[in-house]
Amino acid sequence: MSRIGKLPIDCGEKVMVAVDGSTVTVKGPKGELKQTFAPCVTIKLEDRRVLVEPKGSDRFSSAMHGTVRAIIANMVKGVQKPFSKNLEIQGVGFKAASNGKFLDLALGYSHPIKYPVPDGITVQVKDGTQIHVEGADCCKVGQVAADIKRYYPVEPYKGKGVRIVGEYIRRKEGKKKA
Repeated sequence: MSRIGKLPIDCGEKVMVAVDGSTVTVKGPKGELKQTFAPCVTIKLEDRRVLVEPKGSDRFSSAMHGTVRAIIANMVKGVQKPFSKNLEIQGVGFKAASNGKFLDLALGYSHPIKYPVPDGITVQVKDGTQIHVEGADCCKVGQVAADIKRYYPVEPYKGKGVRIVGEYIRRKEGKKKA
């Protein structure tokens, strides 16, 4: 049995949690999240605490026990205080601009890149090179940051590209003259 899965999730006073079978809805001051889970776990709401228990003793139920509990805990945290990721663009002429529901990226290609920002996510650009991604859903925030980074990952020789702040990039030495 999962050590993480056994722990109850405290909801707090500002968060409303509703459990309908294997569907969990969490409402809070920063948004509303809804997630449907596999029916191999039992989700119960008791005294403003959410409890997750495996239905069977098979390997999949055991694996999903801690996973479902962690996802629900992140949903409760996200509607109270949104998750965020910071990205940084480095390179001559590389820049970003927020344009409504689109993020315009100029990353050295012959054409600008228009990235559609999904619902529930806010993207702010500071100084044209700093991108701040924020939202209540932890998975969506991480996926948006990864999608933006995928357009031009950091190359190891000059360090040009889009990086997540705090990420370590291994640099390589260039050619040596004989």
